[in-house]
Amino acid sequence: MNERKARRPQPAIDDPAACTGHNLRRASRAMTQVFDAALAPSGLKSTQFNLLAALAKLGELPLTRLAEALVLDRTTLTRNLRPLIEQGLVRSGGDEDRRVRRLSLTAKGRRKFEQALPHWRGAQERLVADLGPARWARLLDDLDAAVETARRH
Repeated sequence: MNERKARRPQPAIDDPAACTGHNLRRASRAMTQVFDAALAPSGLKSTQFNLLAALAKLGELPLTRLAEALVLDRTTLTRNLRPLIEQGLVRSGGDEDRRVRRLSLTAKGRRKFEQALPHWRGAQERLVADLGPARWARLLDDLDAAVETARRH
């Protein structure tokens, strides 16, 4: 993609091809394919890498807080965590309140994350270079706005 690419005309709001949800999911699938391919040598999928990255950044926290931070429902998060827990990359333990599940990276999980980081970084740098830094920054702002708008609805 090139920053100088002409913008498409304003779509009709009632045109199904302009569906916000469809287009966001379409873009998400395309980006997931790029990052999955880049991360393949590490043995991680992009969804798994993002869970490890969140835990590396946020530290130990309850499952519900991680779900909120990632905008995932608890069932999906639990399903995505299962292989990471089974591989010994993430620790899941009880809290003083037995209803609360606390999550953290294990030492093995931190090493796996650090091993995958250069693969992720390479894909990230290529995408930002192709988009152009200004468009990339606008994209992040627009995606944040989309998340906030969706949360209000």
